[in-house]
Amino acid sequence: MSENRKLAAILAADVVGYSRLASEDEDRTLARLRALRSDLIDPTIAVHHGRVIKRTGDGALVEFRSVVDAVRCAIEVQNGMVERNAGVQQDRRIEFRIGIHLGDVVEESDGDLMGDGVNIASRLEGIAAPGAVCLSEDAYRQVRARLAVSDLGNTHLKNIAEPIRIYSLQIGAAAEAKPAVTAGAVARAPAPLPPELSIAVLPFVNMSGDAEQEYFADGICEDIITALSKLSQLFVIARNSSFTFKGRNVNVQEVGHSLNVRYVLEGSVRKSGNKVRITAQLINAITGGHHWAERFDRDLSDIFAVQDDVTQQIVGALQVKLAAGDQQRLATEQTQNLEAYDFFLRGREQMWRLTREQNIQGRQLLQRAIDLDPKFAPAHAFLAVAHALAYVNQWSESPLRSLEQASGSATQAVAIDDRYPYAHWAMGVVNLYLRRLDVAIREAECAIALAPNLVEGHESLGNALHYAGRPDEALVCFERAMALNPYYPDIFLHFHAQAMFQLGRYEEAVAILKRRLVRNPFTDISRVLLAASYGHLGRFAEARGEWEEVFRINPDYSLEHRRKVLPYKNPADFERIVDGLRKAGLTD
Repeated sequence: MSENRKLAAILAADVVGYSRLASEDEDRTLARLRALRSDLIDPTIAVHHGRVIKRTGDGALVEFRSVVDAVRCAIEVQNGMVERNAGVQQDRRIEFRIGIHLGDVVEESDGDLMGDGVNIASRLEGIAAPGAVCLSEDAYRQVRARLAVSDLGNTHLKNIAEPIRIYSLQIGAAAEAKPAVTAGAVARAPAPLPPELSIAVLPFVNMSGDAEQEYFADGICEDIITALSKLSQLFVIARNSSFTFKGRNVNVQEVGHSLNVRYVLEGSVRKSGNKVRITAQLINAITGGHHWAERFDRDLSDIFAVQDDVTQQIVGALQVKLAAGDQQRLATEQTQNLEAYDFFLRGREQMWRLTREQNIQGRQLLQRAIDLDPKFAPAHAFLAVAHALAYVNQWSESPLRSLEQASGSATQAVAIDDRYPYAHWAMGVVNLYLRRLDVAIREAECAIALAPNLVEGHESLGNALHYAGRPDEALVCFERAMALNPYYPDIFLHFHAQAMFQLGRYEEAVAILKRRLVRNPFTDISRVLLAASYGHLGRFAEARGEWEEVFRINPDYSLEHRRKVLPYKNPADFERIVDGLRKAGLTD
C-alpha cells in the first residue's frame, strides 16, 4: 500500500457523554445525531473545504487545507450547537468537544490519514471542555491574530512523549472566527503597560556541551529568581512560568507581553572543570532594547559570589531604591562544599517534578547534600517539603514517618538560617499537615515578609487560610500567586475552586474545575469536588458522571483517606463535600 507524507490541519470531534445519552435513549440520541450531521455538521465541513477522513459512532476526524478553515468550521458548529441546545435540559444536551492540530500525517492510498498529526488532534479533543475547541501551539500560531483564547500552558497528553502547549477557545453564541483586520475593523483596546519594575528571568542556556549539566544552568537561574524575589520593590515572575520558555527560540517582546513584565533577563552558563562562565543580558521587553549585559568568568568556588554579582548588577541597572537591610537579604544562601551544592541542585530539580519516582530520587540527593554539609539550610528546607509531599501523596512506605522527617528537616532549616524564605515555607507546609494551622499561617506570612514575590509562600498561605475556614482571605492569596505565576500549575485551579466551594459559590467552583479538567483530565480530587458541586446545584446526572470518572482514574480513591489527611480545622468544611455527594445519591 503506497503512502504520502504531508502537513495537514486535522480536526477531531466527539460527543460529550455519548455513552450516557445512548444508554438512556439510544434511538432518540441516534436520530438527533443523524439530523445534526445532515443539517449542520456535514454542510459546515463542506463550506470550509474539509474532508471527512473517518467517522465513529459519536465523532469524526476531518482534514482541512488550512487551520483557519478548521477553526472557522469548529466555531460555526459549536455556535450551531449553542442555538440547538437552548431550552434543552442540561443532561439531555448534545455537546461536542473539538481538538485542532497542524502536523505531519501519512496519507495512505485509500485516503486514510495516520501519524502524530492525527494522534495529537484526537488527544486535544479528549481534554477539551464541552462546547470548546482546543488548539495545539502549532495550530494556534496560524490564527493567533484573529482569536482571543485561554493559554492552558504545557500539558502532557496521553501517549504523546513531549508536553504540548495548548490553547482553549470557549464558544458563545456570538463568537466567530475573525477575518484578517480590515480598514473598517474595530481595534482592540491596548493592553495596560506592565509594572515599572517587573522582571522575568528566563532559563539560562547550558553551553557546557554536556546535557547532564542542564540542572546546573537551571539551578543558577532559579537561585537568581529567589534572590530577586526578596525585594518588595520588584514584581518577579515565578520559576514555573519563566521555565515554560525553556528550550524555545523566543521573542523577548512576546515573552514580556505573555508574562506582563517590562524586563526580561536572558543568560547562559558554561561549566568546564573548575571554571564557570556566566553571561547575562537585561532586555527591555517593551522596546526590545538591551538595558545591560555582562560576562562573568570565575572559578567554580566563586559560584555564589557570581550569583550575588549578577543580582546586584540587575538591581543597579533597574535603579531599584534599596531599603535598609535589602543589600544583605539579596545574598545567596551558601555552602563551602561545592559537592553539597551540586547534590542540592539535582535534588531540588527532581523534587519539583512532583512524581513518586522523582520525589524518591530528590529525597536521596537532598539527604546526600546534608550529609556533606549539615549546615546548608536550603537542602534541609527542600528535603522537608519532599517528605511532606511523600506523606500526603503516599509516596513512601510509612507516610507518618515521612511527616515526622518533614517536621525535623523544616525545624533544622529554620534553626540554621531563619532569614531563608524557603525554610519558613517548608515549616508552613509541614505544620499544615500537622494540623497546626495557626503556625502554618504564621510561617507562610514570614516567608512572604522575607520574599514578597515568593509564589510558594502565597500558595501556602492561601491553603492554610482555606483549611482554617477563611476562604475569602485564601482567594486573595491565590489571586496573588496566579499573578506572580501566569502559567501556574493546574493544581492552583483546584485550590481556587476549593475556596469558592467553601463559600457556597458552587457555579463558580464548577467553572474553575472544568478549566482544570481541560489541563489535567486525570485528576481524581477535582472530579470529586466537581461531583459535590453538581450535587449541591441539583445537577445529579452530571454528578454521577464525574463520580464514575473518579474511580475509572483512581480505583483506590477513598473519601475516608482524604478526611484523614486534609487538615480542616472545622470538620464541617469537609462534610460539605460529602453532603454534595450525598445529595446526588453517591454516598451514604
